[in-house]
Amino acid sequence: MPKIKTNRAAAKRFRKTGTGKIVFSKSHASHMLTKKTRKRKRSLRKSQIIDKSNKKNVKLLLPNG
Repeated sequence: MPKIKTNRAAAKRFRKTGTGKIVFSKSHASHMLTKKTRKRKRSLRKSQIIDKSNKKNVKLLLPNG
């Protein structure tokens, strides 16, 4: 059997925590920041834990990660 390859696009977007949860950072935080409120920009800085419904799909993309 050949080795299972990691999906490189997913590897750049998701990472695993020590407890096994999958974390990602939010989008829309890089440009056109003048029209966004302070509260919105502050919440975009924080990383999020992936939803339970998407967890299975992301685990398939990151077999070794």
